[in-house]
Amino acid sequence: MTLIKPFRGLRPAPGRAADVIAPPYDVVSYAEAKSRAAGRPWSFLHVSRPEIDLPEGVDPYAPDVYAKAAENLGRMIAHGVLRRDEAPSYYAYRLTMGDHTQTGLVVTASLAAYETGRIKRHEFTRPDKEDDRVRQIEATNAQTGPVLLAYPRDAEADNLIAALATGKADADVTAEDGVRHELWHCHDPTLISAITRRFEDIPALYIADGHHRSAAAARVGAKRRRPGCEQSSDYFLAVVFPHHALRIMDYNRVVKDLNGLSTQEFLSRLQEKFSVEASASPVKPGAHGEFGLYLAGQWYRLRLAPRYFSTDPVAGLDVSLLSQHILEPILGIIDLRRDQRIDFVGGIRGLMELERRVDSGEMAAAFALYPTSMEELMRVADSGRVMPPKSTWFEPKLADGLVSHVLD
Repeated sequence: MTLIKPFRGLRPAPGRAADVIAPPYDVVSYAEAKSRAAGRPWSFLHVSRPEIDLPEGVDPYAPDVYAKAAENLGRMIAHGVLRRDEAPSYYAYRLTMGDHTQTGLVVTASLAAYETGRIKRHEFTRPDKEDDRVRQIEATNAQTGPVLLAYPRDAEADNLIAALATGKADADVTAEDGVRHELWHCHDPTLISAITRRFEDIPALYIADGHHRSAAAARVGAKRRRPGCEQSSDYFLAVVFPHHALRIMDYNRVVKDLNGLSTQEFLSRLQEKFSVEASASPVKPGAHGEFGLYLAGQWYRLRLAPRYFSTDPVAGLDVSLLSQHILEPILGIIDLRRDQRIDFVGGIRGLMELERRVDSGEMAAAFALYPTSMEELMRVADSGRVMPPKSTWFEPKLADGLVSHVLD
């Protein structure tokens, strides 16, 4: 088995991409999905969030939901909105968000490489979310949400992908959020072979986003595996980018209370390890070990004393430093996955969202963090360890519906 492989993509017919593409299923709520799909019968949200087509209040994990996903996907194919390519192909995929551009390659990636650690993970998965994606794949007989992968710096791979992304794109759509999505189809056997060979020489790929999708694909693949017979379910749908092209934004924290402390008592506790400086404007951290704090209508800049920094790949992350020196010892928040006193806010929502959550009285304090870097993510994955929950927020997001992988 090769590390990556071309495949017969299922994608919008010419001129239909704008009707189809949708944000990833897990970044929109039920209400947002229903609103975005209103008046758009071919939106891929009817496949990725099919509960929007069932009576309100339906259990999103009910069998009827997955059956509806399969029905909706079949309807899109029957009406010619989605078509499957005749020959195995690669696809160049470019995302443009403001002045940021990244160009990657849509592939199917080896589950054998995933299971043996050549495709590296950095997060734990939740069984309920895995089960959901397994049922979705089995119902539709397709992988409809791509995993975001990164490869370490490799100029030859960059050049091969760039060679695909030239001329007029097969699909060119600007989504509701202003992100431009461009896709180029490549079925040239010579170029496909060159790309496959080049990636065979890359020592590892890294999962940036999509741990539940890849874990679910592995479970389905294991169930369908036939020794000595390679099949489509031995691979999972992915888009692979050069690691230096990916952009990670801050993933911030809001907490409901100060663990019984007054505002002044809390600030006094912080001064044991941090310098605390009031700020007249919102604080967006600009360096490792620096945090923004919004509390009682006031912003503060917190700087952790360097003696508390760590060279450990996990303990040295800013998200870990916040937990080790504030959330756990002062606020009593130990389990980020289960504690109902903490919530997480992606950096795409801005610092004003942190202010809003606190000013509304819903939360007592908000922490703005310095973003995790791709180099930090790769060091954690190389060490065989995992990052704390909600450590990375990637932007721009891949679209659902642009290319899907049918399991023959």
